Amino acid sequence: MLENVQKFIAELDGALKDQTFVKMTLGNYKGADEHLQKILVRLIKTRKGTRLSFQYRYATRDIVKNYDFDEGVALIDEFLETGFCSAHLFTTANDLQLAIGKKGKSRLNTGKPTFKGLPDAAHDRQKTTLIDPASFYLKALGITTDDGVVRDKQQDKWRQINKFVETLGSLFDNSPAGDKQEIKIVDMGSGKGYLTFATYDYFTTVKGVNADITGVEARPELVDLCNDIARASEFTGLKFVTGTIADFDVAGADILIALHACDTATDDAIYKGIEAGAGLIMAAPCCHKEVRPQIKPPEMFAGLLRHGIMLERTAETITDGLRALLMERSGYSTRIFEFISTEHTPKNNMIAGTRQKEPKSGDVSRQIEEIKRFYGIDEQRLESLLRGLNP
Repeated sequence: MLENVQKFIAELDGALKDQTFVKMTLGNYKGADEHLQKILVRLIKTRKGTRLSFQYRYATRDIVKNYDFDEGVALIDEFLETGFCSAHLFTTANDLQLAIGKKGKSRLNTGKPTFKGLPDAAHDRQKTTLIDPASFYLKALGITTDDGVVRDKQQDKWRQINKFVETLGSLFDNSPAGDKQEIKIVDMGSGKGYLTFATYDYFTTVKGVNADITGVEARPELVDLCNDIARASEFTGLKFVTGTIADFDVAGADILIALHACDTATDDAIYKGIEAGAGLIMAAPCCHKEVRPQIKPPEMFAGLLRHGIMLERTAETITDGLRALLMERSGYSTRIFEFISTEHTPKNNMIAGTRQKEPKSGDVSRQIEEIKRFYGIDEQRLESLLRGLNP
């Protein structure tokens, strides 16, 4: 083993024992795995104690795994022998940078510490928001730094996360599931899982509810990443599965979430929630394509709707309005509201439906038919799906 590598490993081991370790990175990979790029190593506090969390960064995905100190140090030692040519160790005592060149030559530089104090590896920081920015999953997803500071480029996402859980909490309290201590939530189209993780964190940490949450996502690489982070965070009631909105069984769900599902996928998600009798349905629609080509502008609006942008906005309003009315006809009270300012995201409308004991009268059906007739609309996806549920 190279002398400088031995020194680096000794410094790493000492920093962990002295509790001066902040973080480290392995880079400049020249090994056999053509997709592996770097490894980020942080501390995380778990029920089993403080451990090393390795975030393996690949070209198209990340994988997160936890190890105890001895196992983690041994792995880093092995990685420096099998392909990683640089390592950067940050401690509160000093920074060390190891570079391994061709023919076994190496260089170890020591400098002043970048970090004066240790980052918070737990969830016990004084909270000023519903979600703790020091949470491990926010660091692993790139929302916050290792010090629990929200990254500049992630400020909009951070506002969205907090606004979402605040809205969800208020709606939950006024839903049929509001007094339950055990709830089942399905997030359809969970993506990279920012809001799914925050939802689990909010219900288990803030609300003290035993939550069983499933994120459904079509891209397997994102499912793998999110499951790794969930395991590393010891979120035992949170899992992610590969699937589509149309095919996934949501039976027994108390809350169904579908954010930014494209076009009629929003209708599929709302239908799934109604079919399951979910106490709360939250949908943020995206890409309203179905109704627009069907609209035949009434004569009084012909001059207005000849402009593409006006027709597009009208189609969005009609589509989401019909969705809300169809949910009301199916036994839900509904609200459509601005989820978060357009300054932070252009996809900002939320349709929220809370299940009621009794569906509304036939007046709602008449409203739906009058709107369709007025604009010349023949078909709307949610209506067609509900027709099969209640023929």
